[in-house]
Amino acid sequence: MMNSFRHLHQPTGRIIAMDQREYLFFGGTAYLGLLVNPEYQLLVNEGIQLYGLNNGTSRSNNVQLGIYDEAEAVLATRFGYADAALFSSGYLAAQATVKSLALNGKIYYAPNSHPALWIADKPNVLADDFNEWITLVVKEINDSSEENFVIIANAIDNLKPELYDFTPLKNIELSKKVILILDDSHGLGVVNKDSISANISALSTFTHINVVVVASLAKGLGTDAGLVLGDKEVIAKIKQSPIFMGASPSSPAFIYALVKGENIYKEAFDKLHKNLAFFASIVKPSWGINYVATFPVFTSTNSNLYRHLCQNDILISSFPYPLPTSPLLNRIVISALHSENDIQKLTEVLQSHV
Repeated sequence: MMNSFRHLHQPTGRIIAMDQREYLFFGGTAYLGLLVNPEYQLLVNEGIQLYGLNNGTSRSNNVQLGIYDEAEAVLATRFGYADAALFSSGYLAAQATVKSLALNGKIYYAPNSHPALWIADKPNVLADDFNEWITLVVKEINDSSEENFVIIANAIDNLKPELYDFTPLKNIELSKKVILILDDSHGLGVVNKDSISANISALSTFTHINVVVVASLAKGLGTDAGLVLGDKEVIAKIKQSPIFMGASPSSPAFIYALVKGENIYKEAFDKLHKNLAFFASIVKPSWGINYVATFPVFTSTNSNLYRHLCQNDILISSFPYPLPTSPLLNRIVISALHSENDIQKLTEVLQSHV
């Protein structure tokens, strides 16, 4: 049963049809449901008429489409940063960022940092527990004779799930210069409207901590592209990287839809959070479900849950985690596509399993 859904020729939207059965799909990463949103698809089609299917020239070419510069300015303002850089994928955005900024000082990787953030092999970390790790990082930096540091972390653990708290970094001495690179691929525009997921407000008054955000836009924002947000100096440096200068950008039609579709996004965001509040109001502790209130992922390590849900025409994501030999992690995703009836059916089936 696990393998029968690996060769689909249909969108992974609200319903997945297989072998003359329809399954309610509570999985994937299309949290805002933009991949099958008819209004958003119309904007993509408009973009195709304006710009064609793709743009196979690098951003250093002397002939350029204006939508990329326009989008970078719009996205920087939208998410509250001075400047932005667009890439064709989140992976390239992350690689360009860490490789451009890695020489700025000693690097500290957080536990479970996404491989897109790695410079080479899997990095060593001071501790496997995030809270213990961040305490040790602050102490090591303050005790160090060095002045410049780069801290690299996911903004959110989308599998556990967990929203990380970066507030302890405010205890880093003012004499130190820190670049904090956060990968917010799963949280950008999803946890908070037009904002990143990590609560870094406590760091905003500290000029010695420079926050840079990288993200894949292919999750919540439904766009095959990568984004870097930061101050103008950092973004200018990243735009001089070989990755930015040499790679082709994302499809201009999708970037056009991203720029013009903000009202569609806001409607989807509101629907998503209405659905989240509804489901969270029903979930009971006895179900063994892990979640955080504003993030659309609900997980369980119950090994029989996937099969039970599938037998009742509900399909979720299920895979071994954190290692290939680990028990299955079941990942239930509530999206903006779901109706209250969908969520009610999910809760009834979950309750029957318990």
